[in-house]
Amino acid sequence: MLMTLPQQLLTIGVVVLATMATRFLPFLLFPAGKQTPPFVRYLGRVLPAAVFGMLVVYCFKGVSVTASPHGLPELIAVLVVVGLHLWKRQMLLSIAAGTVVYMVLLQVVF
Repeated sequence: MLMTLPQQLLTIGVVVLATMATRFLPFLLFPAGKQTPPFVRYLGRVLPAAVFGMLVVYCFKGVSVTASPHGLPELIAVLVVVGLHLWKRQMLLSIAAGTVVYMVLLQVVF
């Protein structure tokens, strides 16, 4: 079922307002001359690692070490990501190369 023109305009308006609110709200809550609260600074330090940790857990939740290929493509891809990151310190390169290696292993090798 298609939306009517007023429904489409209302949806676009709500999306625009929500996007603008997420862009402007931090500047209103934390003005330039005022120090950022310690809790927000703490979240800025720990959330990036927590997000990556959750992504790793999510990526490996369906891996079965008891069934073929016993998690080998995932293990090899992780080793590529970790090795490249330790060597080059380029997150985008590490993740992209690990993804390519994983897909090639799945499509060609296993």
